[in-house]
Amino acid sequence: MIKLRKANERGHANHGWLDSWHSFSFAGYYDPAHVHFGALRVINDDRVAPGMGFGTHPHSDMEIVSYVLDGELEHKDSMGNGSVIRPGSVQRMSAGTGVRHSEFNPSRQNAAHFLQIWIIPDRKGVTPSYEETHFGDEEKRGRLRLVASGDGADGSVTIHQDARLYSGLFDGAESATLPLAPDRRAYVHIARGSVEVNGIALEAGDALMLSDEAAVSVAGGRQAEVLVFDLA
Repeated sequence: MIKLRKANERGHANHGWLDSWHSFSFAGYYDPAHVHFGALRVINDDRVAPGMGFGTHPHSDMEIVSYVLDGELEHKDSMGNGSVIRPGSVQRMSAGTGVRHSEFNPSRQNAAHFLQIWIIPDRKGVTPSYEETHFGDEEKRGRLRLVASGDGADGSVTIHQDARLYSGLFDGAESATLPLAPDRRAYVHIARGSVEVNGIALEAGDALMLSDEAAVSVAGGRQAEVLVFDLA
């Protein structure tokens, strides 16, 4: 079974400094049909104005992955971590028993565009931790590259959940297929460009939810960046 959700069906909030599209219920946006998909709880497609950002705020018992598409995002947290992440970087913060952090766009000229992803952990009360890894375009070109997983396989960042996140870049004749085990489901998010997934034409912001499917097949991309979540 495959369910399509178009980009304009998502929740939307424009705060001036922040333009955000919500794939799942978040803050003032609530849709009982889209609260979560398996352990996938949040995909916020955020554009942050130059010099603006999220002040220090708390999180607990959530796996938070930041995926930068354009610009820069400066991170600071109560664990003592501080860094500026750029396109190609995948940042993972396990909030566990509690952590405070801030995220700002350090540029005075350019907006920052990133995906904020929350995954429900498989257990509560873990010790908070932080990890950041860079995956170059050459690692994702024409393939689905594992960037986050429950076991840190293939250099991916490690999350506390039986979930695997893949990222791929597709243009022209490039294609890839990700087999799905019978007890798995998949969520596909198109971060940019256009592409066909399992024969369905998709544009930036569109999503597919797949259950009882043998595979996720990606082809026919036009400057496409695709995220695939393999979920229990």
